[in-house]
Amino acid sequence: MISKKLSDALNEQMNYEFASAHYYLGMAGYCSDQGLDGFANFFQQQYEEELFHAKKLYNFIVDMDLRVIVDGLPAPENYFDSPLAVFESALEHEQSVTSRIYNLMDIATSEKEYATISFLQWYVDEQIEEEANMKDKITRLERIQGDCNALYLMDAELAQRVFDDSNGSGE
Repeated sequence: MISKKLSDALNEQMNYEFASAHYYLGMAGYCSDQGLDGFANFFQQQYEEELFHAKKLYNFIVDMDLRVIVDGLPAPENYFDSPLAVFESALEHEQSVTSRIYNLMDIATSEKEYATISFLQWYVDEQIEEEANMKDKITRLERIQGDCNALYLMDAELAQRVFDDSNGSGE
């Protein structure tokens, strides 16, 4: 049986994933305002991915006969200094998510809650991909700073991103 501590932590993470979606929508809005529609698309797809993560947690909580508790959303950041700053903020956010997932895994492991451990392994693997994806974009933006043509090409590339909910991956 899942403890109250683990149940509360799962609900907290579900809400954090919903907040993450909200966070990425703010980033998409900034990018749209800057005329970077491909970058906006990237973050709109990230928004969809975070909703998928939240709903996956929601379904697990329900499947485990636990009570779902939905909280309010904090206001996201809507203003950034540059596309690079947006991705740096996104990486920092994903590192926070990783820390939270690890904490959940620690609780599940200490309680020997094997169903939750198995479920959370998907999130551990997903966070490796999320952080690597953000780091890649940061590296590329650092390399092209000041090169409008390269920024345009990256924007066109990011416009191609489509979220695939069959595996939860936007790549």
